[in-house]
Amino acid sequence: MPHSDSDLPDALQAGYHRFRTDRYAIDHERYRRLGEGAQHPIAMVIACSDSRSAPEAVFDAAPGELFVVRNVAGLVPAYAPDDRSHAASAALEFAVLALGVREIVVMGHGRCGGINAAIHDSAPLSSTDFVGRWVAGLRDLAEGLEPSPADDPGRRQRTVELRSVEHTIAKLRTFPWIASREQSGALRMHGAWFDIALGELHVLTAAGWSLLAEA
Repeated sequence: MPHSDSDLPDALQAGYHRFRTDRYAIDHERYRRLGEGAQHPIAMVIACSDSRSAPEAVFDAAPGELFVVRNVAGLVPAYAPDDRSHAASAALEFAVLALGVREIVVMGHGRCGGINAAIHDSAPLSSTDFVGRWVAGLRDLAEGLEPSPADDPGRRQRTVELRSVEHTIAKLRTFPWIASREQSGALRMHGAWFDIALGELHVLTAAGWSLLAEA
């Protein structure tokens, strides 16, 4: 049965109408070309599902520029070629092998609920505890960390958020077709962390984490 406008929340309807009159009106030729041909994103971004940290907004990306995969805490499992369903692995396979992306960015963010659930071993949200099982592997990243000081209450969680990005990059390297492409120079991987409140982006460099300077 066709959906009418009234089936959507008012805020989404209003957003769509703004899209049609503003962005689509300006970029309609770009959308036409994208709709008629194959996609050629410049990068794949693996990020958290958190509604406050959309990669397309953070990187001011145009339609078709980013192939984005989002899940709780922005995680990727280790390579596991079994007969189970692997959503994140399937997205990686498609981006790297079918689309030929040459850049993968793992982007964490501040005040991540998934990270918080992992380090505080939060009570299950349901009897299945999908969230708890998904982030269970992150609990080791908090081992040995001192409690956050009074003048910086979020330091411990922020440290785990940064470590989680590094952890996910390490997991990416367990995929043979990612590792081989990285070693040959055909693919590069990057780490980033977005401070929601300040709008700042920190990037992982050879020397460690660094605030990306504004232009």
